[in-house]
Amino acid sequence: MKMKLLSAVATAAMLCTAAPAVLAQNVAIVNGKAVPKSRLDALAQQVARSGRPVTPEMQGQLKDEVIAREIFIQEAQKKGLDATEDFKTQMELARQTLLIRELFSEFQKANPVTDADVKAEFDKFAAANSGKEYKARHILVEKEADAKAIIAQLKKGGKFEEIAKKSSKDPGSGAKGGDLDWANPGNYVAEFSQALTGLAKGKMTETPVKTQFGYHIIRLDDIRDAQLPKFDEVKPQITQQMQQQKMNKFQEELRAKAKIE
Repeated sequence: MKMKLLSAVATAAMLCTAAPAVLAQNVAIVNGKAVPKSRLDALAQQVARSGRPVTPEMQGQLKDEVIAREIFIQEAQKKGLDATEDFKTQMELARQTLLIRELFSEFQKANPVTDADVKAEFDKFAAANSGKEYKARHILVEKEADAKAIIAQLKKGGKFEEIAKKSSKDPGSGAKGGDLDWANPGNYVAEFSQALTGLAKGKMTETPVKTQFGYHIIRLDDIRDAQLPKFDEVKPQITQQMQQQKMNKFQEELRAKAKIE
């Protein structure tokens, strides 16, 4: 009897010692099923990746969320919802999405866009857009005769802005009195650019300028040195653009190598 009693006491002591260790590994026991702490850690990491700090208060909320999920999962499994074809299809789609996301994430880590890459891209942009910027207005019409009539009207004192609002076929600038704002001449088609840069400040074209869009009357309002953004201002956008370009190239290469029958 003494031996049995000692054995029972020892067993109870071992269970009491093991209980804290079990609880340390699990968030809770729901209907006899352990909810591992790894689930809580994974959910906390997901929140942290979204940019939100995981505060002690949020830890409690995440714990409640993990427990609630287990309760709902158990009920769904009890109803056999995890055995339906629709559920299996959705699970496969989710698996594919996660796996592809991991592939792309691994590629980005192995092929980062460096600060030197971004600076080189900015320098290339700056070189292409340096020089002079022109502030111009234009009136666009379909027929040369209409353009000539407008030029004659302007020479008699007609207001460029008013005529542009009334007659210009350019939906972007027409409503603004023909205003094209500041721009590098290289942004325009060749015929328009050539006519614009040939004007003196304050002057307009004496004859209609024909382009693929129709006939233009152009007035040059001002000229200035190109106003380029600071590198630090556009660095995030350039970085994102270059990352996307790398990703697009990676995807295209995979498609090109794939054997599709």
